Amino acid sequence: MDDAIQLIRDGDGLAVIGNQAAVERFLISEGLPSQHLGPRRFRSALGNAAGVAQAGSDIAAGSSRWVKLTKESARSIDKYGLRESATTGLSTGVLNGGKGRIKGFVEFTKGAGPLRGNPAQLANIAAVMAQLAMQQAMDEITDYLATIDEKVDDVLRTQEDDALSKMVGAEFVIEEAMTIRDEVGRVSDITWSKVQATPETIATTQVYALRRLDALAEKMERKAKIGELAAAAEEAESKARQWLAVLARCFQLQDAIAVLELDRVLDAAPEELELHRAGIRIARRNRLDLISRSTERLVARMNAASDEANAKVLLHPTKSPAVVRSSNQVVAGVHDFHGRLGIESGRRSSETRRWTAAAAEVRNKALETGAKGVGAARSLGNETLGRAGSVKDKLAGGITERARRRRGDEEEPGAEG
Repeated sequence: MDDAIQLIRDGDGLAVIGNQAAVERFLISEGLPSQHLGPRRFRSALGNAAGVAQAGSDIAAGSSRWVKLTKESARSIDKYGLRESATTGLSTGVLNGGKGRIKGFVEFTKGAGPLRGNPAQLANIAAVMAQLAMQQAMDEITDYLATIDEKVDDVLRTQEDDALSKMVGAEFVIEEAMTIRDEVGRVSDITWSKVQATPETIATTQVYALRRLDALAEKMERKAKIGELAAAAEEAESKARQWLAVLARCFQLQDAIAVLELDRVLDAAPEELELHRAGIRIARRNRLDLISRSTERLVARMNAASDEANAKVLLHPTKSPAVVRSSNQVVAGVHDFHGRLGIESGRRSSETRRWTAAAAEVRNKALETGAKGVGAARSLGNETLGRAGSVKDKLAGGITERARRRRGDEEEPGAEG
């Protein structure tokens, strides 16, 4: 194998395969963080068909790295002009490590790069890429659960609800199947028989958790008094984090089941692998949309409660800030949860409106109103005084005129005599 490296990209990640030094140079030059891939997953996907054995040897002898693509890193890869397969949506290409340019495109035909085979192997590789993305998401959820105060295991085990207790059992079964799969390299009939009933249990628990979050939002909507609103916000702060943790674990286990499914289909019905992969992708997107709608509704209700509390802070200087603080905690928790699941969302935290600020605003408005009143009164007074002066002048002028006329009338008879 020379310095050429194989690039395989789907909607979530990028696999970089080739000579270890060449792979590392490429990743460093692009600033891409990556994780090591064991060669067994790709060898299993390629199978043992004629012309494919060499590909397996090439991969084993080289280095395989997987990169989770962000918007920024995806744009940096766009410049290499990888060729997209109409069948799987995978984009592939061979990059010349020495000159840093594409030297050939991979359509899984003879001589097209380190991976050789046929379109069926391309579908297999697409399935492996999907598995890698889901396993990365599972790891991120594990990190998320470790950072919150209430560990999901503790939450589940303290619940007496039947749906949650069944989920604990399903969790053990799925984790056991994943362990066996990692050791054996495939999902056998026996392993699959253990987990095939668990999706219903996980789905039931997910619906239950979503309903609990909806109930918290509805409870906030029904509270009119600020004291009741403060109590409801405090309850939401405490319980929302727990139910978000349950949702995160549900999503993690559903991804694990999907990983096992793809391995099982690859073994039992490889001709259906591509359709099954596409179906899993759609179902996963639908689950994310459902979770997003429910959690965004809770965020909207918490933000509305903050606005309402801030408007009443003058009358409730203690309760109103408490509502805002609890609401902000819920909004921040949902935002973090969305980030771990790959849900795009906007975050809006409300500022606590202090009593003194509210009082100052009321005072300023009163002063402003008072100043306007004084100005109006002064203007009216001046106008009234002006009118009074005018009337006075008119009255004085009239009196003088009448007096002058009377004097004239008295003088005229004397003059004649």
